[in-house]
Amino acid sequence: MRTITLSNVSKTFYDKSRKLTPVLAIKDFNLHIDDGEAVVLLGPSGCGKTTLLRLIAGLEEPDSGTIFYNGVPLDDIPVENRGIGMVFQNYVLIPHWESRKTVGFFLRLRDREEEVPAHVNTVANITGVDIEKLMGRFPRNLSGGEKQRVSIARAFARDLELLLFDEPFANLDAKFRGQARVELKRLIQEFNVTLVYVTHDQVEAMSVADRIVVINAGRIIQSGSYQALHDNPDSLFVAEFLGTPTINAFWGRVQSGDWDGSYMGRASLPSPRPNGSEVIVGIRPEHIQLTDSDSGIPATIDRSIPFYAEKFRLLEVWLRKRRWRIQVPLEDEHEPGDTIHCQLDWPRAYFFDALTGQRIR
Repeated sequence: MRTITLSNVSKTFYDKSRKLTPVLAIKDFNLHIDDGEAVVLLGPSGCGKTTLLRLIAGLEEPDSGTIFYNGVPLDDIPVENRGIGMVFQNYVLIPHWESRKTVGFFLRLRDREEEVPAHVNTVANITGVDIEKLMGRFPRNLSGGEKQRVSIARAFARDLELLLFDEPFANLDAKFRGQARVELKRLIQEFNVTLVYVTHDQVEAMSVADRIVVINAGRIIQSGSYQALHDNPDSLFVAEFLGTPTINAFWGRVQSGDWDGSYMGRASLPSPRPNGSEVIVGIRPEHIQLTDSDSGIPATIDRSIPFYAEKFRLLEVWLRKRRWRIQVPLEDEHEPGDTIHCQLDWPRAYFFDALTGQRIR
């Protein structure tokens, strides 16, 4: 297995479409990944997570800082000794090679081609999928899911210490993504290697991660388990990025020591803030309840969306141009245009500084 350490790593690209304008992708990035740890780099498109993965793989060189494998600078380790298996979003299969040749490429270079059937059989046994039937086919004869299975088998058919995944299931349909996550989790558990996985899909992150590192604008925003990030966000960015349905955010000001959201009500702050300060309250849709009391906050239903598998109904409502979402039981039927009353579960609300986005505690 392998530890990975990034020490003050920065990377800048130059946008040719904008007269070589510098674009800072990664800035003073520090991260340590333990032996055998499964780390997911999670963030929106363009946040720098794929650049980070390419830096860890040695496919890009940092402008400054150092990347270490087991305490040794990456540049000091020959490429053939790095023990990396990598799976890309777009499969990267050679068009004129049949799958068996693709999977066995690493072993063939080392005159160990006879080991390929055993590797294929191992992957098939762990995932419960018979991929032997794919070995004689060319990429043009494979579906997207089959191409990705071949790509994953290729990554595992080598002397592995480090596995890198770059949004491997982004191009697959929802049904196969769910199945592929299960197969991948089995492989990760069986092959005890260090894993770095890039995605913007939080369900995917939950399914494979020991630790999630949330990234934005080339920097770490927060890291931890999914549950810790979801339940205890340090910033409005993390609160809005994690959780389905998305958290509600209500703007207000501090008045007489309390948060004042006008017709949304007043609430005590976790710590004192100057009067007039702008504060955003974040509260998840499941933490807003309907009430029969006219003392609740009135709202007009805009849409009622049933989530049958999850067994809840999402109400999108509005009041005086302010819109928010409420999660109610699936059997509660409401029509667009209906007026309802709701109340916020204030002990479960989060308070954020509107200027910095940081949590007020």
